[in-house]
Amino acid sequence: MYYKQYGNTDMKVSAVGLGTMRYDEEDIKAGRLEKCAEIPLYAYEKGINYWDTAPFYCEDKSEIVTGIALSQVDRSKVYVTSKTNLGTIGDEHPTKDMFRRRLETSLDRLKTDYIDFYHMWCMLSIESWEKHMERIYEFFEDAKREGLIRNIVFSSHMQGNDIETVVNTGKFKGMLIGYNALNYRFRQSGIKAAHENGMGVVVMNPLGGGMIPQNPESFAYLTEGTGLTVPQAALRFVASHKEITVTLAGCTTKEHVDDAVKAVEGLVEKPADEIVKEYENKGVSFNNLCTGCDYCKGCPKGIPISKFMDVYNQKILTGRDEAMADRLDNHWDIPAKQAADCIACGKCEKACTQHLPIIERLKEIAG
Repeated sequence: MYYKQYGNTDMKVSAVGLGTMRYDEEDIKAGRLEKCAEIPLYAYEKGINYWDTAPFYCEDKSEIVTGIALSQVDRSKVYVTSKTNLGTIGDEHPTKDMFRRRLETSLDRLKTDYIDFYHMWCMLSIESWEKHMERIYEFFEDAKREGLIRNIVFSSHMQGNDIETVVNTGKFKGMLIGYNALNYRFRQSGIKAAHENGMGVVVMNPLGGGMIPQNPESFAYLTEGTGLTVPQAALRFVASHKEITVTLAGCTTKEHVDDAVKAVEGLVEKPADEIVKEYENKGVSFNNLCTGCDYCKGCPKGIPISKFMDVYNQKILTGRDEAMADRLDNHWDIPAKQAADCIACGKCEKACTQHLPIIERLKEIAG
């Protein structure tokens, strides 16, 4: 296994981490949790020492399964995470006791006295982050002082510049973001800022929510000269970034674990700038995809255009209109009807570096 230093800590973490939201669905529903725990135990055998979990994953059983495995290994050799936000606490104005109960539930399920990385979970915007900082950040600090959590980190779906704003506060040891061969161009400033500030960078969604393995011909360029499959090459693409510490692989089977391990064998790290140059003329069939550069930001009606264009990407890649609704509901949590607020002023299309027909796409999304 290839290991990297987690930011400015003394922790050496595996270049691929175990994402625990994909334990076998049938086993979860049947209550075969011990069987599911075989996956993290196998990952441990293969040298994967970073396990990422959260409340509500796998019908709220992921932390329990992960805890079953964690209790059977040397705890000091595994770095385990969990997450919380106002939604998981269940109150817009939580008290310290509410926060503590949520944290203690995770600790009990994980069968551990401490969590190595505790995330301020799913910051979708600067406004959301500011609200969470105001209402629960001090509780994270209290828990850290008590030794219940070791590092305060955050997870985000924000754009690069907004991520940079959060990073520059110096309030977090690391971050968890979505990053892959589809969106890497617009997350550059965020991962660079985090790396330069001595933070760890963990990546979720390295396979583009399944879009990459589901479209292997479109992403075959990632495999050139590697001898890897498309999913393996997509993992390697992310892990090869010098700025990225851990690439999470959601694993249902032991074969998935093997794929993740193979993806980082003999890994060669490169700065993000070099990787962008290496791939900028490849994948040319994606010229009609939004790269999420966010130059369209500043819509007079407040429409989050780059998010809606990301939604439209799903239709291009799958050929399915339903994929747009799935992305809106499950990733961005924004209503399709907001796209109908467009007044066709053209400001976004003038700023678009790819000259995409944004106005027409917004109409289509709005229905």
